[in-house]
Amino acid sequence: MANLPPQGPPQGHPAGAPPPGGQKPLARQKPASMAMYKRMLRKEIKRRAGDPEINFLNITAMLDMMTIILVFLLKSMSASSASLPQNSDLTMPKSVLTTEASQEGVAVLISRSQIVVDDNTVCTVPTDATHGVEAKYKRSGPTDLYIVPLANALQGWRERDRQVRLATGKDPSASEAIVIADANTPYRLLVEVLFTLGQSEFAKFHLMVLQTAKK
Repeated sequence: MANLPPQGPPQGHPAGAPPPGGQKPLARQKPASMAMYKRMLRKEIKRRAGDPEINFLNITAMLDMMTIILVFLLKSMSASSASLPQNSDLTMPKSVLTTEASQEGVAVLISRSQIVVDDNTVCTVPTDATHGVEAKYKRSGPTDLYIVPLANALQGWRERDRQVRLATGKDPSASEAIVIADANTPYRLLVEVLFTLGQSEFAKFHLMVLQTAKK
């Protein structure tokens, strides 16, 4: 009987020969570069990101809103007859008309002791006002009709009213005034106030009175 060589795995593996089983050796991968890493990172962040949020402020809409609020506040500065004080210093005259009183215009109050514009006293009224206010308040002496402190107080209101009229499409060339005078106001004093209003670009006046009870 012939002698057979011993069975079993080979004792050695020649250099450069493929591994047993026909498997090829794995190629060594190169490490990713920093540029490729950043590119892949940005791609992954973009893939996972949701819908973009609005991150800017619409200034145009805000300015429109502020303009509307400003016009509303300026228009609300008109005086209301319900808030007029009734005392011995100011007695309102009676009216025979049935129409509603105007609520548009600057309120000029003439009491027995002072002239007031928008709750601010501009000058005092003498005890005897048959010749109007004192000469120190007038532009050129006791015979003048122009009351300087009254005109100064009206200038700011007139400019604001002009801006409101431009914004609302009204005629900006003249403003209106509501004259609230005591029933015993001398004619001369009333004329001086109306003249000063006219010189300050107030072309339309409303004399406020109390409406009598209907019979």
